[in-house]
Amino acid sequence: MKEKLHFTILSNDSSDGDGGYGVGTLDLNNVTPLIIDCENQHVYIDLEALHGRSIIEKKVRFTADLTHASDDYHRYWIVWVAIQIAQNGPYYAGCTASEVRVSKEERRIKLGYKSLPEQVNYLDKALKGKVILNHLDANSKRLLHQFLANFNEQYWQHSPEEIKQQLSIMGDL
Repeated sequence: MKEKLHFTILSNDSSDGDGGYGVGTLDLNNVTPLIIDCENQHVYIDLEALHGRSIIEKKVRFTADLTHASDDYHRYWIVWVAIQIAQNGPYYAGCTASEVRVSKEERRIKLGYKSLPEQVNYLDKALKGKVILNHLDANSKRLLHQFLANFNEQYWQHSPEEIKQQLSIMGDL
């Protein structure tokens, strides 16, 4: 049986210099990318987002300049949800979101906005159990709250209060 390989972290080597194989690796098996489609009010899992190839990112020429993303753009959120297991069972441990905008114009190659460094940093923070969702609009928070609670009620119940608080909307919880 082959050993499963992981992505290598190039900095912060946890091996203290011993250089052992597989030390200082990042395991993406416990993170799931969700897409919030703001216009269609829909949330879904898209595992290809881990590689920058989600359905919303295909055939899009991205820029990191938000000023190019005017009103003619669809707004999406890529949400990184990390799951961990405690004595009570699995739970949503970390949850972060970064914005993506894609032109509504039907072309062969669309234009869009996303910040790749932001996406990578938010993925890292979700894996470390951080919750950064305050910047989502109220409707996106509501959609994400409904999706996470309905996807697995036990995961939601065992999740930290911080996730529930950041996704709460006045009178929602």
